[in-house]
Amino acid sequence: MLTFLGFAMIATFLVLIMLKKMSPIAALVLIPALFCVFAGKGAHLGDYVIDGVGKLAPTAAMLMFAIVYFGVMIDVGLFDPIVRGILRFCKADPMRIVVGTAVLAAIVSLDGDGSTTFMITVSAMYPLYKRLGLSLVVMTGVAATANGVMNTLPWGGPTARAATALKLDAADVFVPMIPALAAGLLCVFVLAYVLGIRERRRVGSLVVPGERIEQETLVAAGGGAVAGAGSGSGTGVGAGVEAVAGSGSVSDFGPDGAVGEGGKAPAPGAADGSVGGGSEGGDGDGFQGLDPHRATLRPRLYWFNAGLTVALLTAMIMELLPIPVLFLLGAALALTVNFPHMPDQRARIAAHADNVLNVAGMVFAAAVFTGVLTGTGMVKHMADWLVGAIPEGMGPHMALVTGLLSLPLTYFMSNDGFYFGVLPVLAEAGAAHGVSPLEIARASLVGQPLHMSSPLVPAVYVLVGMAKVEFGDHTRFTVKWAVLTSLVVLAAAMLFGII
Repeated sequence: MLTFLGFAMIATFLVLIMLKKMSPIAALVLIPALFCVFAGKGAHLGDYVIDGVGKLAPTAAMLMFAIVYFGVMIDVGLFDPIVRGILRFCKADPMRIVVGTAVLAAIVSLDGDGSTTFMITVSAMYPLYKRLGLSLVVMTGVAATANGVMNTLPWGGPTARAATALKLDAADVFVPMIPALAAGLLCVFVLAYVLGIRERRRVGSLVVPGERIEQETLVAAGGGAVAGAGSGSGTGVGAGVEAVAGSGSVSDFGPDGAVGEGGKAPAPGAADGSVGGGSEGGDGDGFQGLDPHRATLRPRLYWFNAGLTVALLTAMIMELLPIPVLFLLGAALALTVNFPHMPDQRARIAAHADNVLNVAGMVFAAAVFTGVLTGTGMVKHMADWLVGAIPEGMGPHMALVTGLLSLPLTYFMSNDGFYFGVLPVLAEAGAAHGVSPLEIARASLVGQPLHMSSPLVPAVYVLVGMAKVEFGDHTRFTVKWAVLTSLVVLAAAMLFGII
């Protein structure tokens, strides 16, 4: 009964989200509450929710202060050189822009934090996508999939969980998987190239001098005089940048016909020209992008901010302090040094408050979902049913089975639930047939490209919120490509004899 209710709850949630019948926050709260009552455990709903909130509170705190910290770093111009380099490469070619999105997301993902990756990637690329009328779901899909592959780094989380759950060394799990993960990253780049070619055919390739497109996209669509010049209603590609940047452009629709924007979650920013400004000019989407002349720039403090960020990431990788504490200290120090006056500090906090509230709300709403799923025993019954359904003849191939199961299980469950609840059972079943726990641990990493678009991953709400993409649209577009990438990683791991 609990097995059926668990699958039914997840299916109901996904259907309502993708059909846009409910907002993610409402669905994450109301659907599990309803199914908790169906399971006859409504009297314990409060306990389940409090338990879920307690487990996710550190994640919420980390995301809140990470958004503030990296929001300030973007405001003061720390990442502008990277953005300019990407824009010089991209120019006005849709194919280069989509590939540049994948490259940027992969590079920034080296810090091991998905929310950071998405904040920097969207801040850099969103204005360019809007300016040229490209599909925003392409941006979110490519960024999420690239981050999913890179999320397997030892300090990213899944590898450490797998090693801890099976009492292995993280290096023994990760290092042999590098060729397979490299194949997965190559798959993402090829996917970005193919999607970029599709976008080029859809909107055309605009001939704009590199320096001009760099300046215009740094100011961004929808903000300032440059963007305002493009606010006409033209939809033809041949009309140039100004034509496709208009409010009637084809950028509202992805290549699959999915809406590319229109999400309700506001992007971070302020009306002073910093990231995510609240300008009402241009297309009125409320995202002003990276104005190269914004008042928040701090060029004299560039090396201090770079050093602070490197120190923060180093401390995070070395686990000197809990990550929420590190970001809390980093955000406080960054605000104090870059904006010593209280009004300026309040303005920076207010500039990013919308995104902080949106993401924190999603995290605590997800706590209801995970709390009910775990507390009622649904997740355990689902995992036991899946493991029990494995034919006896597949025992010697448990590594392959683990890799395949990691796709749906890490999508529908938290990483903690999968790695600490299901993986030991799979490893035990594999050991009975002579399959090494190392192979099982490596195979368990295969599903991470899909996991990063799971509704239970808080960072994905940073991505869709800043990009103004509906979560359902992102899911419909991304899942198939993420599954393909995961299968490429699995196939490469088997080809190279890793699992």
